Parts: sequence; C-alpha cells; structure tokens
Amino acid sequence: MENENIITQLSIFVSNEPGRLAAIASVLGDFKINIKGFNLAESSEFGILRTIVDEPDRAFEQIRSKGMIVKKTDMIAVALGDSPGSFFVAADVLGRSKINVEYAYAYSGKNLNYLFVKVDDIDKAIKVLKEAKIRLIKRSEI
Repeated sequence: MENENIITQLSIFVSNEPGRLAAIASVLGDFKINIKGFNLAESSEFGILRTIVDEPDRAFEQIRSKGMIVKKTDMIAVALGDSPGSFFVAADVLGRSKINVEYAYAYSGKNLNYLFVKVDDIDKAIKVLKEAKIRLIKRSEI
C-alpha cells in the first residue's frame, strides 16, 4: 500500500533559452494540469524546474512525450500555519530527529500554506512529524 503522505515532484530539465519554460507551462496548461508549487534552479547551461502538480503521472507522460527530460521524486508536504514560527516548528522536529532537508520550497494558497520538502529519510520524516502533531498534506489534497 502506498503512503498517502508521499507527494510526487516532477523535475524537468530546462535548457537556458527563451521560451523553454513557456513550453513546459503550455504542455501542463493544454492538458489542464494544475501547478501547486514550483522552484526553478539554474546554472549557466540549464535549469531544473521542480514542480508539484495535481496529476503527476499524467504530467510526467505528457512532458516526456514532448521529448523533455523529466524525473519523479518523492517529497512530503507540510501544512504551515500563517503565523511566525510555524516553519521553525517543522524544521526543528526534522533537525532534532537527524533528518537532513535536501531542499524545500513553499506555496501559499487561499486557505493553507504548503512546505514541499525533500528529505534524506522520508519514512522517518513522516513518522516524526506525525508524532509531533504536524499536519502533512495528503496526495489526494494536492
């Protein structure tokens, strides 16, 4: 049985040239796939678009069918309150549990703030965050 707290992130290779990001956005838009959060990391030659979408399997297939390089990565999504210190609480639990955060990015929605997190031990992270009563966003909520 799959863990409902594991969120699929897509990492898409983006060459550093005008229009490449628009091409990815066009594919997602054409197939009515909603972007819930993203981060674009770049170097002088290329970038990596890390994104959370509402239909990752469909998005993966559509992006790949257009000849783009795409990879799936397991993530967790932490629900953050809209108040000072809410990020600290989650980060502190992970740090005290010796779980390394490899990278993270946030999304602020109408009713909820998400922190998408890539950790070195996802099962342990889910366990300790739940034990600390920190709400994790389920895959079905994305």
